[in-house]
Amino acid sequence: MILVGGEALVDLVPAAQARPGELGQLRPLPGGGPYNVAIAVGRLKAPVRFLSRLSSDAFGEALLDRLRLSGVDTGMVQRGPEPTTLAIAGIGPDGSARYSFYVQGTADREVRHPGPLPDDVEIVSLGTLSLALEPGATHYEQLLRDHAGNGRLTVLDPNIRPALVTPAYRDRFATWLPDIGLLKLSIEDAAWLADGDPHEAVRGWLAKGPAAVVLTRGADGILVRTAAGDEVSVPTPPTTVVDTIGAGDTVHGALLCWLHNSGISTPDALREVDADEWRKALDFAARAAAVTVSRAGAEPPYAAELAGQP
Repeated sequence: MILVGGEALVDLVPAAQARPGELGQLRPLPGGGPYNVAIAVGRLKAPVRFLSRLSSDAFGEALLDRLRLSGVDTGMVQRGPEPTTLAIAGIGPDGSARYSFYVQGTADREVRHPGPLPDDVEIVSLGTLSLALEPGATHYEQLLRDHAGNGRLTVLDPNIRPALVTPAYRDRFATWLPDIGLLKLSIEDAAWLADGDPHEAVRGWLAKGPAAVVLTRGADGILVRTAAGDEVSVPTPPTTVVDTIGAGDTVHGALLCWLHNSGISTPDALREVDADEWRKALDFAARAAAVTVSRAGAEPPYAAELAGQP
């Protein structure tokens, strides 16, 4: 079982081009990095459970329904009367997304540590706002340390939102490295965390704990560097980009699915993965993300959509 922890929110995405001086319509879409990851894993048919706190408002009910429809176990979802977090998405000419957030007093920030995890949880995946915004961040951080301390595999995607984090976050991130088995992040996030050359930073991060670091690079594809010294990259498959919302989350979810299907549930097992297997993993993740970017919003593919692809 894969446990994905973190925020669920609603993205308000421009639905149409407004005339000059007017605001266009906003389409509400389910979102949040960890939420999208859990949806991706569920649709790709790996066993996944979601940990978060969802509002009892209409948005929260819709978010919960979508989890269930995507095959995600919701037994560890906490509920509360606080409102759902909102993210206003702006779409650039290249399909890239920019966000502003409404997070004060929202439900996902009030999550509590669930206590000892069920025995069936093998992999814990965390990231995005959930590790940046208190009071929930402290509980997720403890969950990360607890699971790693038991010798099990943890996966982290910082998914930096510059509007909501300060440079002090870099120091906090550094303290997590010994407890991270697989670090997945975009090249832009790596540059922000490094406050300099991201590739040089990756080498330093690998020396401090992770078995591997996966970098998503947009149109330039996906790259992995391992603690053993391997480097593997795959190109981005040809596709028509509608927007990039959820692309990195789909990569993350596909990698979690690959870990489960490969029986990899400890950092030591991940260190044994060779370059050929990494190439297969990255190719699978790239193909999944190519489907997501071909449609509006975070809509990860179902397993059947990838089954017939080469």
